Amino acid sequence: MLQWFEHDIIGRGRLPLLCCLVAFILTFFVTRTFVRLIRHRAATGRPPKWWEPRNIHIGSKHIHHVVVGVVLVMVSGITLVTLSMTGNQLEFTAGAILFGIGAALVLDEYALILHLSDVYWEEDGRTSVDAVFAAVAVGGLLVLGLHPLMFFISLWQDTTHSLVLRTGVIFAMVLTLPLAVLVVLKGKVWTGLIGMFFVPLLFIGAIRLSRPQAPWARYLYLRRLDKMSRSLQRERRLRRPVVRAKLWVQYTIAGTPRLPSHRVVDAQLDREVHPAPPPEPDVLASGAGVR
Repeated sequence: MLQWFEHDIIGRGRLPLLCCLVAFILTFFVTRTFVRLIRHRAATGRPPKWWEPRNIHIGSKHIHHVVVGVVLVMVSGITLVTLSMTGNQLEFTAGAILFGIGAALVLDEYALILHLSDVYWEEDGRTSVDAVFAAVAVGGLLVLGLHPLMFFISLWQDTTHSLVLRTGVIFAMVLTLPLAVLVVLKGKVWTGLIGMFFVPLLFIGAIRLSRPQAPWARYLYLRRLDKMSRSLQRERRLRRPVVRAKLWVQYTIAGTPRLPSHRVVDAQLDREVHPAPPPEPDVLASGAGVR
């Protein structure tokens, strides 16, 4: 058995394929088991204990595990394309083209996956556009030769003879992903995304105020009305030029190019900028949206 593994799997370069297959099978069975446990618990009306599997919710929205799967597939796919041996093999190039086509088709319907509803032409359909813009931004940074953790790699090379500095670099690297998650929870998706390439942005985004409609504000600012008020004021101030430009583009495409009035801009800001609704403590316990 060991000889077969070394000769046929490792020796012939099939170890990544084997690991992929094993991970696929284990993940499928673990996911099915968790879903059955969640469904059974919801049917009996028993609230989950802290260690038991449960549905993922952001606010009142149930995030199905297909969303997590799409994100992991996209991240792993672009990673494999980026780390191809030399980048000159024709077969890798052809595979990368097919991956790019498939990724575009999937992300164009990302809002459908997230909302489990055909919202292609509706307000929620903008999620697909945001996902495509994020993918283009990451791809562009990788094409330019930038990559996550490059900031730490340069520091690591400069601290070859200092154990203390190297320990500090390792500690900062470990903090990078939690900081990115924190920044995203504060509603600053682009800061978290670009911050993976320019790490100081993560520290800036982590210490600054959350956006008012973000999950962070939903749970932490409802009793800190001073912070929620400052967050709302800053959001309106920063979004005003963005909203004005967006409305101008819409007017231009519609055939009546003109600058929007302050009244129209304020009305649009009233629709887009608002405090997060209060959390619903019984969402997780109710088992709503179990699939």
